[in-house]
Amino acid sequence: MPPSPSTTPHRRGLLFVASAAIVAIAGGGFWLAHASISGQPAGHAANDGSDVGVMMGLADTAYRDQHLIAPVGSNVYEFYFSVLQLDPNNAVAQQRLHDAFKPACDVVENTINAGDLDEAQRELSLLRMYDPRNYKLALLGGVLDAQRVIERRRHEAEAARIQAAGG
Repeated sequence: MPPSPSTTPHRRGLLFVASAAIVAIAGGGFWLAHASISGQPAGHAANDGSDVGVMMGLADTAYRDQHLIAPVGSNVYEFYFSVLQLDPNNAVAQQRLHDAFKPACDVVENTINAGDLDEAQRELSLLRMYDPRNYKLALLGGVLDAQRVIERRRHEAEAARIQAAGG
């Protein structure tokens, strides 16, 4: 039996509404996907022309080049600290500082082992600005202090030897 004339328009209307809803949902999904892929993250992007953007660009370059805590004035920690002074909630800067922490501690340890104690002190101070209560930094500080004692004793022994030879 053919459908009655009164129900056919209702079915067509229901089919049209359902199709329109599916198209609208699919279109919204595609728009959202496109916006999330092509959109800028919240905050400032590197080199967007703002002060934060310029500092982010410099920091990203230092991060890529693994200038974690040296050279002075051109390293990851100093640049990202500058970013955080301008934008305290910058998630990229916070994450990069966190990611660079352990490798930066290794750099401090290598600097101590190389005998460059003044540079190691500067590097350690920079990391303490990031995390003043970190146990690894306390250990590195102890190693640095011990190396300074060893160096002082070596200098005293050298001075005593020179004095004994000359006097």
